[in-house]
Amino acid sequence: MDIVVTSAGTVEHPGGSPANVAYGLGRLGAATALLTSIGDDPRGAAIEQHLRSAGVELLPGSKGPGRTATATATLASDGSAHYDFDIRWDLPRIAPATLPKVLHTGSIATFLAPGAAAVRELLEQSHRRCMVTYDPNIRPALLGSHFEAKTIFEELVPFTEVVKLSDEDALWLYPKLSLADISQRILDLGAGLVAVTRGAEGSLLTTAGAQVEVPPVTAEVADTIGAGDSYMSALVYGLLMRGADGLAPSVLESLGRMASRAAAITVSRPGANPPTAEELQAELPEQQTVAP
Repeated sequence: MDIVVTSAGTVEHPGGSPANVAYGLGRLGAATALLTSIGDDPRGAAIEQHLRSAGVELLPGSKGPGRTATATATLASDGSAHYDFDIRWDLPRIAPATLPKVLHTGSIATFLAPGAAAVRELLEQSHRRCMVTYDPNIRPALLGSHFEAKTIFEELVPFTEVVKLSDEDALWLYPKLSLADISQRILDLGAGLVAVTRGAEGSLLTTAGAQVEVPPVTAEVADTIGAGDSYMSALVYGLLMRGADGLAPSVLESLGRMASRAAAITVSRPGANPPTAEELQAELPEQQTVAP
């Protein structure tokens, strides 16, 4: 649960990066399910209701006794957020009988023991049979040493096809490299597409054969909570929708524009509140947004 603290008071929003991505995909009309760990308390119930409101299924094993994790975001006057966490992370090991078209993970789920081991095992089992997307969504306050976090990240990338990260994430992991060089390093580790979001400077999408700079979308900012997750949701949605052109430069540009527009809609309103397919279609009328 995101607890948002501002000068006007405190408000709670269901949150968590992969949950936000699942919710965003559900809002866009994609059939989506989430494997997570929430408590049997009022916050857990609120999260479950929130996900179901977007048509997201909560997978078996996701609810257990105890309290639900929280992330407290203290907002500055410019809408930027500082986070503090109260999180314990475990996850049942599963071997799914069927796999989705896309399996997404990210954030502390891939770093925080003991649950991170189950996430890695699931990626190892699945990456040859479905597309795996990954957003490390670095939260230094929850990680161990820089060396340990970078090692975990680099050991997971070979099990992924798409890696999305913010410029802050990228430069935290590789402080001595440029964003272009960071993208190339991640490709060299095994990813097929690397998307780096750069806030007001747009985003950079890179494959082995092309690099596309997508211009920013201007928006009046309510807060930045969930912006990166909304970008990720729309990126996955676009990957599900893409035609026979693979990841040609024109496809990369279309993916980036759709994802940037979704993020802009999200930051224009409080909390992690991503667009519906209809809202996104209204902003991108020339792009087809048929639900996968």
